Amino acid sequence: MKKKLISIMLVSAMAAAMAGCGSSVPANSVNSRDDLPGKTIGVQLGTTGDEDATSYEKENGSTVERYNKGADAIQALKTGKIDCVVIDQQPAEAFVKKNDDLKILSDTFDPEEYAICIAKDNTDLTDSFNKAIEELEKDGTIDSIISNYIGDEAGKHPYETPEGTEYPNGTLTMATNAQFEPYEYYDGDNVVGIDADISKAICDKLGYELKIEDMEFDAIIAAVSSGKADFGAAGMTVTEDRLKNIDFTDTYTTACQVIVVRKK
Repeated sequence: MKKKLISIMLVSAMAAAMAGCGSSVPANSVNSRDDLPGKTIGVQLGTTGDEDATSYEKENGSTVERYNKGADAIQALKTGKIDCVVIDQQPAEAFVKKNDDLKILSDTFDPEEYAICIAKDNTDLTDSFNKAIEELEKDGTIDSIISNYIGDEAGKHPYETPEGTEYPNGTLTMATNAQFEPYEYYDGDNVVGIDADISKAICDKLGYELKIEDMEFDAIIAAVSSGKADFGAAGMTVTEDRLKNIDFTDTYTTACQVIVVRKK
């Protein structure tokens, strides 16, 4: 009888311990941008979210935790290691869709322009890309690609290479970070997404095969500048700091940074 009682007590103690572990995640304390000072903010290394959060780190006593992948920052948020995540809106929406314990605050940061980065000494390629982007905007291809990943038309009209397309000019290598759904992410072994499709459409128009190389986000500019890749497309925002080291094409879409927090 005593052994049975001891067993019951042990089971109860283990259950209480497990319940205690589950309650160790602190309550959400970030409800607007005004709450960011002094908080621990998660970002993806080298992104615009990193830049935005750094200003709070320097001026408002916040702590910035930098992760190689946005998904790692989201996981840290879920487990209570950080207070919030600052990240681009569309990837944030993808994360929240998969995690019903998270939400996006209504506060946003300033709008940003996304463009493709190309080495400063490769002006011919930049000019060719700009011409292709202009044509793809005029014929509705870029809008069609974006709406195939975002909004009510998602999945209804995937990009298809025009019939009869040939590739006499060889291959262009795109550097990206495939952790940024819906702009670039893995579907099986393939990198897909808005940037992948827009880059494919550009290459189709210019007569190039497209090769995609996945790497860390903060390695993309160096890869393009050194010639290891021909261009970079990764939901990359045009900034003054980046323009010191790389050129950008014309803008193909706009976005903004948002704040992701726990619901409770």
